Amino acid sequence: MRMREDYRSIKGPEKAAILLMSLGEESSGKIFASLDDEEIKEISGVMASLGTVSSNVMERLFVEFAEQVSSTGSLVGSMSSTERLLAKTIGADRAAEIMEETRGPAGRTMWDKLSNVNEQVLGNFLKNEYPQTVAVILGKIEQAHSSKVLAILPENFAMEVVMRMLRMESVNKEIEQDVERVLRTEFMSNLARTNRRDPHEVMSEIFNNLDRATESRFLTALEERNKDSAEKIRALMFTFEDLSGLDPAGVQTLLRAIDKDKLTIALKGSSEELKDLFFSNMSERAAKLLREDMQALGPMRLKDVEDAQTTMVQSAKDLADRGEIVIGGTGGDDALVY
Repeated sequence: MRMREDYRSIKGPEKAAILLMSLGEESSGKIFASLDDEEIKEISGVMASLGTVSSNVMERLFVEFAEQVSSTGSLVGSMSSTERLLAKTIGADRAAEIMEETRGPAGRTMWDKLSNVNEQVLGNFLKNEYPQTVAVILGKIEQAHSSKVLAILPENFAMEVVMRMLRMESVNKEIEQDVERVLRTEFMSNLARTNRRDPHEVMSEIFNNLDRATESRFLTALEERNKDSAEKIRALMFTFEDLSGLDPAGVQTLLRAIDKDKLTIALKGSSEELKDLFFSNMSERAAKLLREDMQALGPMRLKDVEDAQTTMVQSAKDLADRGEIVIGGTGGDDALVY
């Protein structure tokens, strides 16, 4: 993560987060105890995404602590360090609750957060709630987002919600608080948990973007230290040769999306099986021209071939993310890689 070195770019909440983290658990705990939940949520959210702050910035913020700060060098704000700090000051249960929300969608209030939740995800949750509850929620979040959610609700249910919104006057504060409590305990906390990504999945994506020599070197080194992790990462990685698992419709979709020059270079270094898969999903004339183009290229640098293959793999992943193709992983016939 990039080190924060520009003092002028540090905003108020970030200054508060840096100050609290620099004071240590005991002193910062006394300050946290005097803040309300929304203030704690805002500051803890900033802490968790703070990253590394250079000692120069810290010295300018806290001149009186210059000597102490200089000796420590820098601060690193992370989810785990923030949660540990909160647990010691406001209790593990309350800290866990706040951090679940911090991990969830951005926004100061619950209604701000809901406006940042994908409409399909929110709609799937709301279709199981009472129409009156949904009416309260759609009346509180951004109108543009409400319209998207309303459009994906079952039609009869959506009309029930619309009728209640039309008849609804001011919402009792206690009812609003009850709805907010349900959203926090039953929806946002679950959403935050499901949004946590397996670190092996993150590393597999990073390794996928390395050149093959570096990727092989890293995996070999990792196997020596932690064989289980290396095997999990290998299983999650999606390689160029894994494109052989595409069905005919998927191959044709990928062919339409990929640059012809990249395709020519990528296939030049592929297995005969993969070449045949792509050729068989083209017209005879197009396949003949592609073969001729591959021959005309002559010898190619391995790095150029690998770069073209990486581009094709990334295009396949993008298409899979949009639901336009299904790409099979190494976890069996029913496994999906997104």
